[in-house]
Amino acid sequence: MKSAHRIRLSLALLSALAFTGCLGDKSSSGSGTSTGQLHFNGFNGLAYQTASQTGNTNQSGEFRYYPGETLTFRVGDLTLVSGVPAQHYVTLLEFFESTRSALQIPTVDDLGLSTHTYTEQQVLESAAVMNLTRFLMLLNWTENVAEGDGIDIRGRVIRQLNAALPALNSPIDFTVSESEFTATSPVPSPANQLLASICFYPEDDELCQDPPTQTEIDNAPARPDDPDARDPDIEYREDLIAKKERIANSVRTLEDITAEDAQTYLTRELEAISTEIANGYYLNEDVASYPASDTGIKSVAVRQIGGSTSIAELEAISTRPQDVQVQSADWQSAEVEYFVAGAPGGESELLMSFRPENTYRWVRKQLRVIIR
Repeated sequence: MKSAHRIRLSLALLSALAFTGCLGDKSSSGSGTSTGQLHFNGFNGLAYQTASQTGNTNQSGEFRYYPGETLTFRVGDLTLVSGVPAQHYVTLLEFFESTRSALQIPTVDDLGLSTHTYTEQQVLESAAVMNLTRFLMLLNWTENVAEGDGIDIRGRVIRQLNAALPALNSPIDFTVSESEFTATSPVPSPANQLLASICFYPEDDELCQDPPTQTEIDNAPARPDDPDARDPDIEYREDLIAKKERIANSVRTLEDITAEDAQTYLTRELEAISTEIANGYYLNEDVASYPASDTGIKSVAVRQIGGSTSIAELEAISTRPQDVQVQSADWQSAEVEYFVAGAPGGESELLMSFRPENTYRWVRKQLRVIIR
C-alpha cells in the first residue's frame, strides 16, 4: 500500500496501460473495433479515417477504430486535422497537438486536489481551437447550436464547400490569429470566402441565387409611385436593391459566431462528457459511521459500473483532519485508507479525486464519515 496521498504513474507505465484500459472502448464489435464519439451531443457529417477504418460521423458523432490508432478528420475535401488519438470521447480541444498536450497537465483547486476543468478553460483560450470551432459551428445547418443539440453538417453544405475550395486564394489555416482568420476586409479570409459560397437554404430559394449586378440594378426601371401603375412581372430597381441586400444578409461570416459563443458551446460539451464519465464510477459506500474508540484503519474503494475498475491516479483529502485522517491512497487497488481521530459528534468528508485510464479527466467522489 502506498503511503502518500498523491500517487502518480510514470510515463512509461501510463504508456503500457494505454493498451489495457477499458475507458477508451465505448463498445466493441465482433471485428474487435471500438466505437468512439466526437463530442457528447453529436457531430454529424465529418469524414474520418484511421489506419484501418474509414467512414463518416453520424448524428451521434460516432466513429470506429482499433485501440492505438489515430484519426484524420475532414469536412468534405477540406482536411481539418490528422494524428488525433482515437478514444472513447474526442473533442475539438484535442485536434491540435499543443492543446492536446496541455490537457494532460492537471491544475490544482483550492482544496489541493487535481482537476481538469481549469485546464480545459485555459485551453479554450487557444486561437486555433476558437477558429476551428467557430468555422464548424457556422457549417451547422441551423446557424445556432442550441443547448443539447449537436452539429449537423449536411451533404448539400459539403457539396458546395467542395465546389468552392479550388477557388480560394489561399488554404484555410486554423492556427493563424483570430483577426487574420475572421478578416472580412479588404479581402475576406479564406474561411469567410468559403462560407460566402455556401447557401444554407433550399436550392430553389431566392437567397441561393446570384445577387443582382450593379448593371442590372442600373438598367432596371424605377418603381412607379402609384401602386396601380406597377407591373407585377417587372423587377424594379428598388426590388433588385432589396433582393441584393437580402442575399448579402443571408451570407454567413465568422462574425456571426463569436469566440464567446464557441466557448459556451464547447464548455457545454466538455461538462456533459465529464458528467458521463463520472456517472460510471461510485464508492462502495457513501456514509460510514464509527465510534470514537474505533481507531483502526478503514478503507473505501472506487468502483466502476459494469466493469473492472482501472484508474491511473488517485488523490484523497479529509475536509476535517482533526476528526478523520487519510492514511494512504492507492491507485492500483483504487482504495483510500483512513482512520477516526476525533471525538464523538465529529465528522468529515473524504474527498477522492481520481483519473480513469485513457483520459485526462479527473472524477471526484466523496464519503461522509460520522463519529458517534
